[in-house]
Amino acid sequence: MVSVVQGMEDGQVKLEFHGLVDGKVNRIDILDDGIKTVWGTKIGTPFSDLYKKAFGECQRSYDVTTQPTVVCTAPQSQHISYVFTGTWDGPEGLMPSDDVLKNWKISRIVWKS
Repeated sequence: MVSVVQGMEDGQVKLEFHGLVDGKVNRIDILDDGIKTVWGTKIGTPFSDLYKKAFGECQRSYDVTTQPTVVCTAPQSQHISYVFTGTWDGPEGLMPSDDVLKNWKISRIVWKS
């Protein structure tokens, strides 16, 4: 069983804390563009500001509830992932090219223990 606590402002989720029954937080999702990482990364940062290529750093996400997403491990920490979203007209399930990804933006920052 996993519990989720959401921090909201004006009806919008800004933070999510995911934890197990024992109360330990094992994941934090940041959805607020006013929150920056210690490296200055925030919601809306373009892929091209952080990566030249997706190979070895990113993988296609298969969350069918949202628009196409790619998840990349932060260059500075294996515990941080950046979720990028953008427009993709290619085959479903295929990783977009680096040329397409360069304009995608971070829509979520995830910390995992």
